[in-house]
Amino acid sequence: MFHQVANTRARTGEPASQVWSVSQVNALARELLEGAFPPLWVAGEVSGFKRYPSGHCYFTLKDETGQLSCVMWRDAARALPAEPPEGMAVHVFGYLTLYERAGRFQFVVRELTARGEGLWRIAFERARQRLEADGLLDAARKRPLPAYPSCVGVVTSIEGAAVRDIVSIIRRRAPWTHILIYPTRVQGEGAAESIVVALSQAGRAARADVLIVGRGGGSAEDLQAFNDEVVARAIACSPLPVISAVGHETDVTLADLVADYRAPTPSAAAEIAVPDRERLSTELANAEERLATALLNGVTRGGQRIERLEQQLVRAMGDALQRQRLVIDGLRHRLQALGPMEVLKRGYALALGDAGRVLRGVADFTQGSPFTLRLRDGRVEARAESVSEEV
Repeated sequence: MFHQVANTRARTGEPASQVWSVSQVNALARELLEGAFPPLWVAGEVSGFKRYPSGHCYFTLKDETGQLSCVMWRDAARALPAEPPEGMAVHVFGYLTLYERAGRFQFVVRELTARGEGLWRIAFERARQRLEADGLLDAARKRPLPAYPSCVGVVTSIEGAAVRDIVSIIRRRAPWTHILIYPTRVQGEGAAESIVVALSQAGRAARADVLIVGRGGGSAEDLQAFNDEVVARAIACSPLPVISAVGHETDVTLADLVADYRAPTPSAAAEIAVPDRERLSTELANAEERLATALLNGVTRGGQRIERLEQQLVRAMGDALQRQRLVIDGLRHRLQALGPMEVLKRGYALALGDAGRVLRGVADFTQGSPFTLRLRDGRVEARAESVSEEV
């Protein structure tokens, strides 16, 4: 077509033998442009990035002296973890073309990678900030793990080494523990949605006491399902305590940040989830020893308390008897002070008749009757010579 155009080019001032339409010119320019430049990488800074409802993205790539209009179709844009911010330095891979309808020269981007801090890190930080603003990263909301779970749920791929390691360790450490596997994809397209579905199933079933969510090691890109904000929120909203077990010790994922406990590997998660039976046996023996010691100490303390109470009772009874003895002595002294002997000691005499009967008045005497006078220091036998009553 290019040669046809060249051969039919009109001379100056003469009408062309063939007249081209605008659309034909643009189509030819597009054909020439795409044929002349193979797909290539271009470096520059992003300006005016915008994603439209259709999913297509448009932006300008700039450097110090020029700019290049870029378009990223929906399928390619879907792979972006985050929209590049204004001024971000990037590398784009694609091809040059002409947008025929507008006659605009543009670059069709098939892949976009960040120079320096990557888009994955930007997406991670933005999601982390949103989770933090919603309080999902607060340490206070993290739940304690059950000490002795009877059932452990595992959300992971059934094809990887992670599930085999988890099952093997749980069976070795706590063979009585029931294990429920909730299969899910852990990387690639649809992995995040699959993890959310598995978490939802485990939560609705509510059979497990604790969940292990994770996968074995992999590249940073392989782990991106666990950096998906939807997955992080599903973990945070799980009704069951969650141990994250993304097998990459150096990189922390959003799943790690919101989980109730972070384990560096799936194997470590299994060890954290269940107690070791040997340790339990030792703890049980120690508990029995502590119980026996406590019982012995209780009996000893009880005996000592009874002994103290007996001593207190004896002292209390002695004190009570002493107080009563003092009261009785006081009463005795009072009675003695009022008794006849005390009266005799003051110089009085007591007249006694037959059989020691006390003669209280004149009427008890008859003339010539004998009687005895009881004095302070002895007795005097006497006889009533005369009896007269004084008025």
